[in-house]
Amino acid sequence: MTADRYEASYLIETPLEPAHVAEVLAGEQSCGTFARVEGETDALRERARATVESIELLDAADAPSLPNGWMQRRGMFDKPQTWQRARLRVSFPVANVGANLPTLAATVSGNLFDLGEVTGLRLESLKLPASYRKQFDLPVQGIAGTRKLTSVQGRPLIGTIIKPNVGLSAEETGELAGKLCAAGVDFIKDDEVCADPAHAPLAQRVKAVMRRVRAHQDKTGKLVMVAFNISDETDAMRRHADLVQSEGGSCVMVSLNWCGYSAVQTLRRHTQLALHGHRNGYGALSRHPLLGFSFQAWQTLWRLAGVDHMHVHGLQGKFSQTDDEVIESARDTLAPLTDGIDDRVLPAFSNGQWAGTVPATWDSVRSNDLLFMSGGGILAHPDGAAAGVASLQQAWDAVQQGETLAQRATRSPELRRSIDFFGKK
Repeated sequence: MTADRYEASYLIETPLEPAHVAEVLAGEQSCGTFARVEGETDALRERARATVESIELLDAADAPSLPNGWMQRRGMFDKPQTWQRARLRVSFPVANVGANLPTLAATVSGNLFDLGEVTGLRLESLKLPASYRKQFDLPVQGIAGTRKLTSVQGRPLIGTIIKPNVGLSAEETGELAGKLCAAGVDFIKDDEVCADPAHAPLAQRVKAVMRRVRAHQDKTGKLVMVAFNISDETDAMRRHADLVQSEGGSCVMVSLNWCGYSAVQTLRRHTQLALHGHRNGYGALSRHPLLGFSFQAWQTLWRLAGVDHMHVHGLQGKFSQTDDEVIESARDTLAPLTDGIDDRVLPAFSNGQWAGTVPATWDSVRSNDLLFMSGGGILAHPDGAAAGVASLQQAWDAVQQGETLAQRATRSPELRRSIDFFGKK
């Protein structure tokens, strides 16, 4: 890869010759179309066309993975076919796009998912030269800044989510936040479905929560980071961020897929608050193995918008992702996008996490640069939220010291109770 080109890797499925499909893909997403047109000179193609760098043939299937009207109209489903799968590596000229994130996303994905020549297409990876990556936004806080804001060093951040998801009034939310601060959490976040509801308007909720957060900071010296869900249209998000900052907050949360690249970029450039990127909706883009995005490609685009934290789900959790996918996602966020630039972001583990999932997380990721969020694992602990937080802290200290949870539980009653209670569930 040279400084004037970036690369995308694709998994495709097709009954046609993969080399032909690769050329169609490259032309479609640069200067070509289904037929050569006036003005598409050899010189223009040399300058602007995407280039197929490699083709790796994989397995073949007896049936197509996805329906395809283009092939049906040509009778291609009416006779036995071999549906060849292949991995393509394609490079694109940086000059075609420039520092334009929506257009970059449209170029490496866009209409490709609708190509008639394929019965499956997935964007697997995206690699950028360092000079191109520098043209986009970097995280403002990232891992180091988040640790500094929360005064947490040498261990994961322990976080939780406001539960019930919706229904609490602004004052009730503030009271719960105060209890969670007293329980010892480092991080609290809104649920993605709670942004600016009638029963707890965001303006009121921010003030009610931050009043407790500031009181806790005055008492203990510790600022608990609260990720307020400010997902909204762009101007509203900027106003919401200003309110959070004026109240002494340090973080806001956005539902990335629904706010969009441009809105998140605008928010990033407007505020120094940590941006907590929530991935809800990612499953629609990723669950089919021959459609959509891998996490590496998806998170690369969002990191170019300057987010500081990225959800990766959790091991042994309640969602559909395999543990291997969660582990790979966490490693993606902890890896720089390019050499020489520290643009790593904090992976946020959540969904069904409790002390018992800590060993698998540590063994798989081998890093304490992560946010470990537990809702029920803290709030449903039989001895209360403080005991739930303590059980997580004890579990993480144990694995980092080379102890098993059973060994640590002999002298850590909160951890022992957590194992006895949640282990049975």
